[in-house]
Amino acid sequence: MRIATWNVNSLKARLERVEGWLERARPDVLLLQETKLSDADAPVMPFAMAGYQLVHHGEGRWNGVAIAVRNGLAVSDVETNFGDGPVRDSGAGATLSQADEDFNPFDEARVVAATVEGVRVVSIYAPNGRLVGSPFFAGKLAWFERLSGWLAAQPDPAAPLVIGGDYNIAPSDADVWDPRAMHGGTHVSPEERAAFRRLLEAGLVDAYRALRSEPARYTWWDYRAGNFQRNFGMRIDHLLVTPAVAGRLVWAEIDRETRKGKPTPSDHTPLVIDLDEPGLPFDAGWSSAEARIAARTAGRD
Repeated sequence: MRIATWNVNSLKARLERVEGWLERARPDVLLLQETKLSDADAPVMPFAMAGYQLVHHGEGRWNGVAIAVRNGLAVSDVETNFGDGPVRDSGAGATLSQADEDFNPFDEARVVAATVEGVRVVSIYAPNGRLVGSPFFAGKLAWFERLSGWLAAQPDPAAPLVIGGDYNIAPSDADVWDPRAMHGGTHVSPEERAAFRRLLEAGLVDAYRALRSEPARYTWWDYRAGNFQRNFGMRIDHLLVTPAVAGRLVWAEIDRETRKGKPTPSDHTPLVIDLDEPGLPFDAGWSSAEARIAARTAGRD
C-alpha cells in the first residue's frame, strides 16, 4: 500500500497538478490538506474519473482536508473534527474576516479520518500559530493537546494507524534550512516541538525518519523568489504511524519534483511511504538538484 500526504494550497487551483501526480505516483491513499473548499464544491467527479474515491471535510474559503482512496479499496468509518461536531462555514457570504482564521481551530475543518483496508488513516491540517505568544499560537498548542487526547482515546492503540498531513512543526534543527534564521519563530519553538514529541512518546513513529536520515530534505518552501532553488525550506509535513504500520515500511520519499514547473505548484510537496512492497517508481529529483543547490548557496555563512 502506498500512502502519501500533500498540502495542496487550494484543491481548486491545484486540481490539474493533483490529477497529474495521481498518475505519476499512483498512491493507494492520498491525504490532502488546505483544500479551501466546501464539501458541496469538492471535486468528487474529477477524482472518480482519475480512479479515486474522495472523502472531503471542508468549510469553504480556508482550511479543508480530504482523503483520496483508489477505487476498489474498502473505505469505512469516516470521522471529522475529532468527532466533536460540525465546523463553521467560511464560504462565500459567511460573516467571517481573515482575522477570524485560526482563532478557534476547533471550529475549523482540520481533521478527517477513515479506515482503508484495515488501516486507520487521518488527514490533518494543524494551525499555523502565526506568532509565538499570540492567541493563534495558544490555539495551535491547544489543538495539538486535542490531537493527543483523541489518539489516547482510540479503542486499540496497537491497531494500524497513519496520521498524516501538514503539522506546521519542524521537529528538529535538522528539519529547517537555517536554525539561526528560524530561531524565535513558530514551527520551531520549544512548545511546538514538545507537542510533536508527545505524539512520538505516545507510540507514533516518524515514518520518513524511520527510513531516511539525509539532511536538507524538506516538504515546504516559501514562494519568495529563490527560496526553493536555494533549498531554504522546512520539513513540516509528516506521516506518523503506529508500530503496526512502521513494521511494514519499505520506502519513503519527498517528491521534490512536484514543487517545480507550471501551472503554479503548491508551496508544499508530497511525502510518500510504501508498505509491504515498493509502489510505482518515480524520480523525486533530489540527486540531480544537490549540485545546483550547493552552487546557489556557496559562500553563505
